[in-house]
Amino acid sequence: MLRKLLVIGLMFLAQPALAEVRIDITQGNVKPLPVAITDFQGVKGSEGQLGQDISRVIAADLERSGLFKPIDKRAFIQSAESLAVQPRFGDWRQINAQALVQGRVEVQPDGRLRTEFRLWDVYAEQQMVGQAYFTSPTNWRRVAHIVADAIYKRLTGEDGYFDTQIVYVAESGLMTRRVKRLAIMDQDGENHKFLTDGSDLVVTPRFAPNLREITYLSFYRNTPRVYILNIDTGRREVVGDFPGMTYAPRFSNDGNKVVMSVSVDGNSEIFEMDLRTRRSMRLTDHPAIDTSPSYSPDGSQITFNSDRGGTQQLYVMNADGTNPHRISFGDGRYGTPVWSPRGDLIAFTKMKSGTFYIGVMRPDGSGERLLTEGYLVEAPTWAPNGRVLMFFRQRQGKGAGGDSFKLYSIDLTGYNERQVVTPMDASDPAWSPLIP
Repeated sequence: MLRKLLVIGLMFLAQPALAEVRIDITQGNVKPLPVAITDFQGVKGSEGQLGQDISRVIAADLERSGLFKPIDKRAFIQSAESLAVQPRFGDWRQINAQALVQGRVEVQPDGRLRTEFRLWDVYAEQQMVGQAYFTSPTNWRRVAHIVADAIYKRLTGEDGYFDTQIVYVAESGLMTRRVKRLAIMDQDGENHKFLTDGSDLVVTPRFAPNLREITYLSFYRNTPRVYILNIDTGRREVVGDFPGMTYAPRFSNDGNKVVMSVSVDGNSEIFEMDLRTRRSMRLTDHPAIDTSPSYSPDGSQITFNSDRGGTQQLYVMNADGTNPHRISFGDGRYGTPVWSPRGDLIAFTKMKSGTFYIGVMRPDGSGERLLTEGYLVEAPTWAPNGRVLMFFRQRQGKGAGGDSFKLYSIDLTGYNERQVVTPMDASDPAWSPLIP
């Protein structure tokens, strides 16, 4: 279960500076900012190890973003003891650090862990942000992600995305007898656990806004149906009583509705189910295949893919199904659209001349950009800040093992592509909102 944290601010009086260190992430290829992240200090031996672990996770989060370059601790000049009194900024400038992170951990008499940190602008010689967090010692990893988010936001002006989770399909076995299980983990691959046992095929999991439920397609008893699974209790329920196959589900941003594809007389249409009243509404009525719906952040529109124009393309319609109109007009076929949490872009999969691409375009179809390509890249999902995407990549293999499936993340510049490590093959990722 996720645990809430108590947060307080830490102030340090300093002379105001004319300028401060900052990263403009709207540029194409940003040079990573050199940042010194010191081991968080503790009074007791166990606290010292915990402080080192927290520092390590913060550095790993920031480095993976591609925007920061943590400096090797062996280059540090100032000792941890003297840093606790006051940074000697000249020592940090000498090793080219532009920002400095220091912290302290202490287990309180009531058993809670107190973690504090300060972010310093080395050249302006002033504190940029300082906070303290109180929580259970077992929750230390989440504290590290929250600190990394605070640093990311202060230095970029954008919300972070490190205090999040990923749900995905864990795959194992031969291609002819594939076992697929729902799995969940932190965005860095830690705290991994399985949510289903693999007895039924599962695909396309999606988080509810409350992070405690997941909707997905399951072939339970060989019948394809959309389900909702409660992560805490393990209880699952089928969504609606439709006579045909249901698939490609996604929650509305308020969590009150699920939009999905439904097979009607052998054709794929888009329906919306109100989870409060259990009433469904048909949104499309066309002889073409309409599928992969995704709400806009304000819930007023839905993007989907359809072959109603002759080839598979992206469309946008009002949330009540009115005014469907095509937005993709480039070469090739388009699918799996998903609206950015910021509302400014729609991510998609593109297929052209035997190659797959992950790309983005504006909701009106303009500004198409392709970020990565491969033999098969598919299923983009947005980080909650709308600046990073995750997807899965299939690589062709030889022998009995067959192809491999791995998760990757990439930012909107297309320059920072990273593999997300999982215990086994992985596909169909879905990124959670920030943990409240």
